[in-house]
Amino acid sequence: MPSSTPLSDVLGGRIDGLDLAHPLTADQQTWLADTLHRHGFIVVKNQSLTAAQMVTFARSWGRPSPHVIDTFHHPDDANILVLSNVFKDGEPTGLVDAGTYFHTDYSYLEDVARCTILHAQDVPPAPNGTRFANQAKAYADLPASMKDKIQGLVVKHHYGNRDDLNQRSRTVASVLNPDQAKKVNWVRHPLVRKHPFTGQPALYAVSGSAFGIEGMDDEAALALLRGLSAHATQAAYCHTHNYENGDVIVWDNALLLHSAPLVDLTRPRTLWRVTVLNPLMH
Repeated sequence: MPSSTPLSDVLGGRIDGLDLAHPLTADQQTWLADTLHRHGFIVVKNQSLTAAQMVTFARSWGRPSPHVIDTFHHPDDANILVLSNVFKDGEPTGLVDAGTYFHTDYSYLEDVARCTILHAQDVPPAPNGTRFANQAKAYADLPASMKDKIQGLVVKHHYGNRDDLNQRSRTVASVLNPDQAKKVNWVRHPLVRKHPFTGQPALYAVSGSAFGIEGMDDEAALALLRGLSAHATQAAYCHTHNYENGDVIVWDNALLLHSAPLVDLTRPRTLWRVTVLNPLMH
């Protein structure tokens, strides 16, 4: 059986002794899922996966769902989104900036994500990593009066970064073309939700795609959401993982917010990403 080592007191586990090029046994998958739920995100070191092998690994978690930005789907498998700042013949080979603001993947969809998987193909030296924020710890530390206030509230979500709507900005949500924009609509999710596997309550997607709250005027709703976001992303709840080539990282979208780095365009950086849906979330 592989081994796990905590990466910090708040989040993250390093996995050694596992070769993801081979399908996982049932025992390995159960152990890996338990480890993910305990640590929030896990990093499997020293991997070299083909597109097919990565998608096979992703399917062990659930149903992969191609990203709405189909411009940068991997040519061998549309379930993989290519994240890259590399240009070829004057054209981008991948999505350059993949959510530099705190957000939860696919919170703008009715069928939300269980986990996201990244495979580092070619990354520059640190600092180059994703910052994660533990939303169960953030919720647990709220005053009882705030927990009472937000219990049962339903948040209105849409694709985008509510705090930056300028399409020319590098911190805006990756801009959709007209056909892609037609595929996303308003959806609603509880502000506080229980983890589908552990039952642990956590704040859900209070940053990024959360644009309002049902039954509350927009000004009051945004003030509440921004206050919760500021609380939930303070340093006490966060850990940043800097990538090394060969890393495969899996993170738990029911438990975490995350923010990607603002990429240095002078240094090549390419990763593959698959996001897996979780039918138990509804």
